[in-house]
Amino acid sequence: MEEQRFFDRMIHHLRSSCKYYTGYPKDLGPSRVVHFTSEREFVQLLHQGNPIVVAFTIRGNYTKHLDRVLEEAAAEFYPHVKFMRVECPKYPGFCLTRQRKEYPFIEIFHNPEQASNQGRGADPNITKYSVKVLPFNYDLSAYGFREYFKRHGIRSSDPK
Repeated sequence: MEEQRFFDRMIHHLRSSCKYYTGYPKDLGPSRVVHFTSEREFVQLLHQGNPIVVAFTIRGNYTKHLDRVLEEAAAEFYPHVKFMRVECPKYPGFCLTRQRKEYPFIEIFHNPEQASNQGRGADPNITKYSVKVLPFNYDLSAYGFREYFKRHGIRSSDPK
């Protein structure tokens, strides 16, 4: 009986303190994944200066796995990196501009800068911005995002 209680306490401690995914649900708190509602909201989020990881999705079994990964990564990198999910059947215009045929896919948007050349005859009420867009082709996990951010020099946490 005593051995069983010790084992249960040990497993509970491991699950609560382990940094790597052990297959058990983690308590991540409230969702940090932003759901896409409009391009205007997306642009406002870009202007906050944080990189945005955007998952372009459709319904399917793989999307359920992707949602869990996004929730975990969003909780880990909050508030330095924002995570957004776009349901492409609801917002086809935004997804079609990416010119990709296979779903789901992930792209990372960062460094919004005002474009230096507005061009002739440009409407003075329209401001153009230059944004870096990087395709995400690493391991689909919080660890994969961490390594990707390191490789591309994206600040994902406070400097220590």
